Amino acid sequence: MDSLENSLLIAMPTLNDSFFEKTVTYICEHNDKGAMGLIINVPINITLTELLSQLDKEKKTSHILSQQVLSGGPVSQDRGFVLHDPQDGWTSSLALSDDVMITTSKDILMALGTEQAPPNFIVTLGYAGWGPGQLEQEIFENSWLTIPASGDILFNTPVEQRWQKATDKLGINLANLSNQIGHA
Repeated sequence: MDSLENSLLIAMPTLNDSFFEKTVTYICEHNDKGAMGLIINVPINITLTELLSQLDKEKKTSHILSQQVLSGGPVSQDRGFVLHDPQDGWTSSLALSDDVMITTSKDILMALGTEQAPPNFIVTLGYAGWGPGQLEQEIFENSWLTIPASGDILFNTPVEQRWQKATDKLGINLANLSNQIGHA
């Protein structure tokens, strides 16, 4: 299977897992050692303002900081990740594509809400991870569909609409799909 890096993983409506039900996951890394991604459509009960005030009591608030922090996945939920437009200058960043970077250092969090912040960003706590061959097996079992990642879905679509928008990009009605595997 080709690498799914910079793809969106869309949970099938029949996926019977309470954590991943109707999720859209941005795949950051996918190779023979496994896969790592960030769920981009499951808000948790904390805003950026609240999160940042835990890091710095003096942090000034901004309307942009009222957005919800997202649950990136069930692994290391105390660890933060920021998906954002490409922008140099952060301590720990990695370009995932021409359009998306991931940063895990505190310096970007402290810049959010200021002129130094990237124009578009998503903040998640935790990540989703798969061992070698696990994601490929789940795709084979019809748990997931994939599409190329889209900055429009990542940064311009409201969180609660991301699963539907991603499924719309498939060009099919998921209600018409079966969870049965067909092989000739």
